[in-house]
Amino acid sequence: MLTSLCIKTLKVYGEKTILLAKQLGLFDRKLKIEQKNSNLYIPLLREPNANERDALEKAIPKMKIYVHDFSVEILLRKTFVDVLTEELPPHLLASLPHAADFVGDIAVIEIPTELESYKQKIGEAILATNKRVRTVLAKASAIKGIYRTREFEVIAGEAKTTTVHKEHGCVYHVDLSKAYFSPRLSSEHKRVTMLVNEGETVIDMFAGVGPFAVQTAKQHEKVHVYAVDVNPDAIELLNKNIAANRVVTKVTPILGDVRKVVHERLAGIANRVVMNLPEKAIEYVDVACEAIKPAGGIMHYYEFTNAPDLTKASEVRLVEAVEKTNRKVAKILASKTVRATAPHTWQVVLDAQIK
Repeated sequence: MLTSLCIKTLKVYGEKTILLAKQLGLFDRKLKIEQKNSNLYIPLLREPNANERDALEKAIPKMKIYVHDFSVEILLRKTFVDVLTEELPPHLLASLPHAADFVGDIAVIEIPTELESYKQKIGEAILATNKRVRTVLAKASAIKGIYRTREFEVIAGEAKTTTVHKEHGCVYHVDLSKAYFSPRLSSEHKRVTMLVNEGETVIDMFAGVGPFAVQTAKQHEKVHVYAVDVNPDAIELLNKNIAANRVVTKVTPILGDVRKVVHERLAGIANRVVMNLPEKAIEYVDVACEAIKPAGGIMHYYEFTNAPDLTKASEVRLVEAVEKTNRKVAKILASKTVRATAPHTWQVVLDAQIK
């Protein structure tokens, strides 16, 4: 047993609390989250500072910083954090990111300003502790432009941004500098795929390299997916992924502005639409409603929110936007937090039945 600080929270807030603790760099991966009755005990690396505690208290009702006896998980190998704990000045350890995103053989990490002079050391530590990684990229800009791309800096390993990523039995050719792709949405790709019924027509309105479209087509025998994107580089990669996963007859890639594409080619044909453009999806609700069959269908709507009640505020916005198109939300089938994207900011998804 090991006595450690933790967040004590109700199980219903568990996913949200874990995401926020990771985002704040507080979550201790060496210890196992434990449950007792309706409470979860989420282990912490250190005591939250005043700003972190404030963020937790605002986002998580009735949470407490608590001392708990945890069962110790045995680590089979060192993580890059373990290595850097021994090499970085102690006063900088609190700023050290505790996780990287892994896309194929590329690791992607965000380097805080105060660790800028240590970025090569961080990159080398990631290479040393993850044998399948060949390149470590540091985020060098925010996601920007209509193509949703960002700049990267190679801080260790091979100088490249292209790789092949495997996810749920599918393979994806990815170029992180040319088309958006996030491994953090893996479970969401799988969740939506499993909701699709045989015989459906699906429109992926912002398809990127195809993680929703390709997986849906590969999982189901009798579906057809129209995968639309305005980014020509994304469509080029999507074509490779359609061929690589042998779903050529079930996925139609379309290059163009989805508003124009739906109006001219895809109006009223969809049983289901996927709207994974969280920063601007609200502006395309009318397009999704035009795409859905007159009898109705399902909308998977994603957005960013920093509202205290998260999904409730998003539900209100979506219902109002749908009603402006003379359609209605018959029912919110599901609403959930997908991931934390910044302190106090979350990506959420709503599954809405449209009539």
